[in-house]
Amino acid sequence: MSGDQNKTGAIEDMRFRLLIDAVVDYAIYMIDPDGIITSWNSGAKRFKGYEEAEILGEHFSRFYTEEDRQAGRPRLALDTALREGRFEGEGWRIRKDGTRFWCHVVIDPIFDPAGTLLGFAKITRDLTDRKMAEETLKQSEQQFRLLVQSVTDYALYMLAPDGRVTNWNQGAQRIKGYRPEEIIGQHFSLFYTAEDREAGEPQRALSIAATEGRFENKAWRVRKDGTRFLAHVVVDPIWGDTGTLLGYAKITRDITEMTEAQQALEQTREALFQAQKMQAIGQLSGGIAHDFNNLLTVILGNLEIMRKRLADEPKIIRLVDNATQGALRGVSLTQRMLAFARRQELKTEPVAIPALVQGITGLLRSSLGPSVKLETHFAPELAPVLADVNQLELAMLNLATNARDAMPHGGKIVIGATPEVVLHQERASLPVGRYVCLSVTDTGEGMDPLTLASAMDPFFTTKGVGKGTGLGLSMVHGFIEQLGGRFILKSEKGHGTTAELWLPEVTAGAVAKPSIHAPATLPVPGLSVLVVDDDSLVLTSTCLLLEDLGHQVIGVASGTQALAVFDSGRAVDLVITDMAMPHMNGAQLAQSIRLLKPDLPIVLATGYAERLEGIVSDLPRLSKPFTQLNLVEVIAVAMK
Repeated sequence: MSGDQNKTGAIEDMRFRLLIDAVVDYAIYMIDPDGIITSWNSGAKRFKGYEEAEILGEHFSRFYTEEDRQAGRPRLALDTALREGRFEGEGWRIRKDGTRFWCHVVIDPIFDPAGTLLGFAKITRDLTDRKMAEETLKQSEQQFRLLVQSVTDYALYMLAPDGRVTNWNQGAQRIKGYRPEEIIGQHFSLFYTAEDREAGEPQRALSIAATEGRFENKAWRVRKDGTRFLAHVVVDPIWGDTGTLLGYAKITRDITEMTEAQQALEQTREALFQAQKMQAIGQLSGGIAHDFNNLLTVILGNLEIMRKRLADEPKIIRLVDNATQGALRGVSLTQRMLAFARRQELKTEPVAIPALVQGITGLLRSSLGPSVKLETHFAPELAPVLADVNQLELAMLNLATNARDAMPHGGKIVIGATPEVVLHQERASLPVGRYVCLSVTDTGEGMDPLTLASAMDPFFTTKGVGKGTGLGLSMVHGFIEQLGGRFILKSEKGHGTTAELWLPEVTAGAVAKPSIHAPATLPVPGLSVLVVDDDSLVLTSTCLLLEDLGHQVIGVASGTQALAVFDSGRAVDLVITDMAMPHMNGAQLAQSIRLLKPDLPIVLATGYAERLEGIVSDLPRLSKPFTQLNLVEVIAVAMK
């Protein structure tokens, strides 16, 4: 070789060494066949920490961990390079300061032209940052998998693009009932109802998720055991970096109990609203009825006196009788309003249901007409119930008439009664106790849910304008509630209606007795009667009725004026006082009179039922509107 060639080769070697030494991101160095380091570049110095003078002549195994040296990994790497022509791998290595770094290693054997092994070229790259990032990612993925697996309230799983289940968490197993080995690989449409599968719902869900980026819905799903549950479902598509659809993430939550709880809450709220509405209407109706009773008391009282004084005027008597009939119709209306408001006077007594129904069967049959068949079915040995006979008979007539009207082309009405026991207030909030359920069932048109919900509302009717007051069912409802029972309507459009009257049984030892009308009462001779009423019209009418009976009457408009009469020393044989008065009501006045004259007879006149306590609770009651005969009867009772 010429000198110029030697010089050129030396220059090239120098340039190559400069190039190698300039590389700082890779450790590039040579080792001899025994593993002794024979060269060292700047990259090796940078991330292994050794100066060239410190490391040349040392064995390359010093970079390995103690466990790798004991396992013979340095020798194995060189043998692999010789045998396979190259060694490549990753592992932990040790810096001069003793810290570890993760590296990627390549070892290539170097042979001379004759094939003699000269040593090995070794290239090492520090991948610690990448390794730590991978470890962090791996740890994060493991934690995420643990998180997903530990969730039991949600079914979290993935689907392949074609809808097959690819993984399964514990929540999915708990909610849907399948173990992972049972469901992975199956199509997710398995969870849908048969009708939803036929309608293509599974495919629609995936299609919407893929095109719109998300699918969300509430629907029924099917568990492994075949039971259904209401599910809230979310499906999200999973896309690869290249835009390829990798599958779907699916989240399902069992919301059956939550939905039922919400429905129960809504029903409770609706029931509360209905109760508040009925209470408000009841108070309004009771107040209106009270005022009307005062007016009707005046009208009927004056008509009664006119009829007596014009007995020889037939034409005028006809007018008076017609006006009286109109007023009595008003009385019937106010009684219904009071029944709904639970403010009517009830004369409760033990009542035998079969005997009561039997007693009005003839009236019922004549009211129902020939196209309606009437049947009765009573359980044997029914206990008597506590009720007002007249009001219960009126309620039965109302229910039977409604049933007849629901069967314009004829049908059948069944009246039945069975004993019932309520143990845990599970039936329409009935108090615990023993009841008799008196029912009226028809085969009529029935009611849709909206009509059924309003059927007991006052003034609600389906009979058309002028054909019903809309107070029949509300009257029955109020009457039964006032007795401590419940009125329950059951109906379905096209399947008839059943009205149930749940009446409390009479306590043990009570005996049912028929209603006995009292014989005609003889008028009490002339008395000095003190009449107290804040309504001037009612006061005048009452005074006129009493005077017509031959009594001397003192009329005053308040309790204060009444007490002043006693202070004046005037003789009083009887007091008739209105209950509802301002400042001092009738009960308070009666108590004050009792302190002055303990034995003086007192009658309380009222437009609706009121609960009285103490010494006035046993006083005779005069219900408005009243007639002259009612006055005669109550005076006779009071003066005994």
